[in-house]
Amino acid sequence: MSSAPTQVARELKPVLGVFSLWGIAVGLVISGEYFGWSYGWATAGTLGFLVATAFVALMYTTFIFSFTELSTAIPHAGGPFAYARRAFGPTGGFVAGFATLVEFIFAPPAISLAIGAYLNVQFPQLDPRWVAVAAYIVFIALNSIGVGIAATFELFVTLLAVVELLVFAGVVAPGWSLANFVSHGWAGADGFTWEAAGGIFAAIPFAIWFFLAIEGAAMAAEEAREPRRTIPIAYIAGILTLVALAFLVMIMAGGVGDWRDLSNINDPLPQAMKRVVGEGSVWMHMLVWIGLFGLVASFHGIILGYSRQMYALARAGYLPPYFAKVHPRFRTPVRALIGGGIVGVLAVFSDQWVTFGGQPLTANIVTMAVLGALVMYIVSMAALFRLRQREPHLPRPFKAPFYPVFPAIALIGGIACLAAVIYYNPALSALFVGLMGLGFVYFRMTHRQRAAAAFDEMLMGQGERDESSAMPAGSIVGAFTDGVSRT
Repeated sequence: MSSAPTQVARELKPVLGVFSLWGIAVGLVISGEYFGWSYGWATAGTLGFLVATAFVALMYTTFIFSFTELSTAIPHAGGPFAYARRAFGPTGGFVAGFATLVEFIFAPPAISLAIGAYLNVQFPQLDPRWVAVAAYIVFIALNSIGVGIAATFELFVTLLAVVELLVFAGVVAPGWSLANFVSHGWAGADGFTWEAAGGIFAAIPFAIWFFLAIEGAAMAAEEAREPRRTIPIAYIAGILTLVALAFLVMIMAGGVGDWRDLSNINDPLPQAMKRVVGEGSVWMHMLVWIGLFGLVASFHGIILGYSRQMYALARAGYLPPYFAKVHPRFRTPVRALIGGGIVGVLAVFSDQWVTFGGQPLTANIVTMAVLGALVMYIVSMAALFRLRQREPHLPRPFKAPFYPVFPAIALIGGIACLAAVIYYNPALSALFVGLMGLGFVYFRMTHRQRAAAAFDEMLMGQGERDESSAMPAGSIVGAFTDGVSRT
């Protein structure tokens, strides 16, 4: 066995406090309250989607309370990659790391297209695709000049976005009625049917969009001050904020007129408000402009997330070392920022070359990001069970409450959601498997690259594993069943 030549250098600057981390955690997700979720109405109706969202909210709440244990015990820029690498060895690290990369690479194109759609409301002559490209250029540049500046900007736009959602709810309240919300609320019918049950499962990716990427705050762990104290506060406050906003926005938007006109569009909130205050209202224009801050907050935050994931994977030898270089002055992973941006821009124009399932481009991109997220959630919860078993003495400043019930709920929910997404999106699921397969081929061909990477003590657990110790077959399932058996 060849030993790693050097100790890994922690080159990222630890400057983030609790409020900044809360801003990142909420900001990563806040765009999900502005768009994307309404595609779930097209398949489930308002009431069916309400059920789907309640199930997904339970999964995410238990997941975050459990995930926080991992992020404080192993405060690593790789986040889920680091936890799975430590629990299951190199192959486990690959599965979690590349799934997370798919999630964080594919979420920004969907958000950038929504930014273009919101601006198109004010300036119809603008092509949303080229607005998306411009957004990539601007926010990659902003992320490049330093995490402190980036986090301050993220906190500012996140606060504005939260306030705007509250304003939206207040402005449309006079035009809201329960009759509108429940009309045709079960997949287009007024009563529950088997078709409505299927619609609930089909809508799961869009319920997940309400919360997708909150886990990305863990990737800022190496840039956090006192991560073992600040991350739990930021995460718990963040998930509670997002659950409240998700239900508020969905319920208020669904009760102002015929909700069916708001499904399958990228700007449901401006269109809902237009019904109450009119197209020329100052409230309407304010929502469009300030609503952009919600999209910008997530776009900007997820760019930060994918760059740290690429950086961590490259530093450990799972991606080309080229992406592990940081800017000598700003100490930011500029090459990773640009690399992920190029893939995102290609995704923005992907429907020019291929289409899947007849869904809108944004819906397909959202689904691809959700597939990556769900695989990562499952592996992360399995890693929690595995580390509890293998490393009982690992310092855990925050422990998952009601263990093993909370992580078991999150894991079972993740598996159920993944099964539903695959069943209703076979073509996109095949594409996701293909991408993971290509990644695995690269992983198998780059043994020497990982062997030459600097030693990282956070990736190495009790009973040191090396490249020859691939993840045992069934180890993730075994970790899960062991944990569930204790419930």
